[in-house]
Order: sequence, then structure tokens, then C-alpha cells
Amino acid sequence: MRILSPVFKKSALALALAAGTAMASTAQASEVEVLHWWTSGGEARAANVLKELLEAEGYGWQDFAVAGGGGETAMTVLKSRAMSGNPPSAAQIKGPEIQEWGELGLLGDLNDVAEAEGWNDLLPGIVADIMRYDGQYVAVPANVHRVNWLWANPDVLEAAGVEMPTTLEELFAAGEAIREAGFVPLAHGGQAWQDATVFESVVLGSQGTEFYQQALVELDPEALGGEQMVAALEDFKRLRSLMDEGMPGRDWNIATAMVIEGAAGFQLMGDWAKGEFTAAGLTAGEDYLCAAAPGSEDAFTFNIDSLAMFRVTDDEERDAQHTLARLVLEPTFQEAFNLAKGSIPARPDLDMSDFDSCAQQSLADFQRTAEQGGLVPSMAHGMAVRADVQGAIFDVVTNYFNDANMPAEQAAQRMVSAAQAAAF
Repeated sequence: MRILSPVFKKSALALALAAGTAMASTAQASEVEVLHWWTSGGEARAANVLKELLEAEGYGWQDFAVAGGGGETAMTVLKSRAMSGNPPSAAQIKGPEIQEWGELGLLGDLNDVAEAEGWNDLLPGIVADIMRYDGQYVAVPANVHRVNWLWANPDVLEAAGVEMPTTLEELFAAGEAIREAGFVPLAHGGQAWQDATVFESVVLGSQGTEFYQQALVELDPEALGGEQMVAALEDFKRLRSLMDEGMPGRDWNIATAMVIEGAAGFQLMGDWAKGEFTAAGLTAGEDYLCAAAPGSEDAFTFNIDSLAMFRVTDDEERDAQHTLARLVLEPTFQEAFNLAKGSIPARPDLDMSDFDSCAQQSLADFQRTAEQGGLVPSMAHGMAVRADVQGAIFDVVTNYFNDANMPAEQAAQRMVSAAQAAAF
């Protein structure tokens, strides 16, 4: 995901200036072209809610869906479009990348919408800050995802005689019992972003939020290369023994389907996985179980889906963008989208009675950890560090995970070097 390196910043900015301030779009004036990667079953249903609401307002939705659960492919496409002077009207952009695109001067100003709709009062401060560049709203949040979740099939657990684990050691013990009962202990897809998702939950669960913040957000070299990181890396690689041989290249939702269908006991994945359980007609607490990733019950790694609006000169297209931004935060969409997606609303004032027990727990944990200091941004999902730094960490994590002979100490030192090199 090295899409906005310093080299790209210079070249993209030069191209943008050469093309003039008017950024073209293939969307017609009365429609919005939306680049996103909501392409799995539950995600596609969620995106369609926004499309229908926008069309009901009299505007068109030009869908630009790019498959790929972590968004890497979508961001590569967005980079290409932006460098050619033809970005979409709106794009799914997250975390620090919002700031980087803002630095290029390519994002539109949503302050008029934010003021009219009272976004400052609706949004938690940590969410609002991410949506602003230089004090101006340039993006709108669709939701808040919790990344550090463990999902389970209760029938598989019952067959193996185990319960939901609360520590990593309990997870390993339960996994062995599940394997002996004839199931895959831990469903996983062997892709770099999925490896990183599991890795950060292991770091969080085994070493705590303070260390997580130091290592994966602040990129402290002593934390990245120290004994605690070595211990976390060793635990991370141990989890490979609980996975099946068919995991290389497997998409995340296929791994979720293994849990849904009773082929696997557990999956470590963000709460977008719940969208797949919902799409399959399953009920939380009965047909599937959820719990914080082992050891991380007092922490919350967040990932916020947001739509950033690119600068346009046509008044009608700007009106369409502003309507889209307004609709994203209205209760109708927030409820429908998050019920379908598995996440929780970006605005915490909504009635949660129609949400399942996992979502209600997620919102309660979000508010609790925000107050007590356990709320941390997800490195694996673009909320903690720049894309080039994230990509460098991904490379180390996935190479270590797939190399039986690489010691954890070597991987830790490579992580220090990768973070330092990517920072320049």
C-alpha cells in the first residue's frame, strides 16, 4: 500500500498543478462516482443502501467498486486516476491517508455540510479529527469498525468440548482440541493485510495497549526491536500451527465462510466479518459467537470507513457530493449501513436496540476504552501510520510468518529498519 510516498506526493502535485485546479471526473454533473472496496456480500449490501438513498434525492451513483479486502488495489487505482488528473468524485480513504491527500490540495471542503448538520456535536472527537485536514472537513465517516475480534462457531466448539478463549494460551489449547475433533482450528487467508490483522491483535493481546501504541503507532525503535516485540512475534508465528494448508491467497470472507459452514472453529478478523454472518441469516450469540481477541478485552483497535470528496468545479457535481456527505451521517444510512456491514455507527447518539449483541458490546467497549485509554488505531487497516510505513511493516510481518527459519529477533530488527527507511 505504498501509494503516497514522498516521491508520489511530488509527482502527483506537479501533475495536479499542470492540469490546473479544475479536477475532471468521469461522473456527470448530477451524479457522484464513488470508488470503494465494499465488494463482499455484506459489504455490497451496505454500499447499496447509500446508493438507493442518493438516488432517492435525485442524484446518480456511478459505482466504482474495486475488489480487495484491504483496499490496496483500490488505492493503486485511485493513485493512477489522481495522477492523470481524473480522480473520482468520492473515494473510500482512511486515516493518515486523508491527511496526505489533503496535502496535495485535491480534496473538497465539506465545512458547509458539517456546520449545517452539526457534525462537531454528532461525532466523537477522535473520529472528527480524522475527518479534517487543516481544520476543514474533507471526509465523512460511515462507521467505526473494531478490528480485535475473535469469531467462533458454537457447534464446532461444543464438538471439541471447548469454550471461547480469553487468553492466547487458552486459544492454543482450544485450537488443539478443535483439530483433534476434525476441524480447522483457525480460519485464515494468507494475504499480507490479513497476516497483519492477526499480528496486531496478538501484539495488543499479549503486550497491551501502551506497548501497541509505542510500537505500531509511534514506531519507537526500542519497542519495535525489543524483547516484547520478539515475544509477540513468537506468539504470532505459533498461530500458524492452528491454520490449514489451503490458506495462501484465500480472501477473508472465504475464511469467514469456513466458520459459518462449520469447517473451522475460529477466525481473528474485524467486525466486517459479522456482515457475512448477517448475510447468511445467522444470529449473534446463537449461531455464532464473538469476543475480544484473546487478551485484548480492555482494548479497542479501530478502523473507520470514510468517504473523502475530491475537489470539483461544477456546482451540480458539488451539490451531489454534499448530498452524499449529508446522507452518510443521517440516521437512516448509519443504521442500515452498519446493520449490514457489521460495524457500529460513527455517531454514538443512535438507538442501538435493533443491533445485535456483538454490536452493542462493541459500542459499549468503544465508549469505555475511549474514556480509559484503551482505544488505539489499527496499523493493519490504515489508521495508525502512513501507507508507505504500513507497507514496509506488512512485508516484514508476512515474510516472517511464512518463513519457518526466520527467528523472531531478526524479524524485529527488520521491522525497525523498515520503519526507519520508510520514514525518509
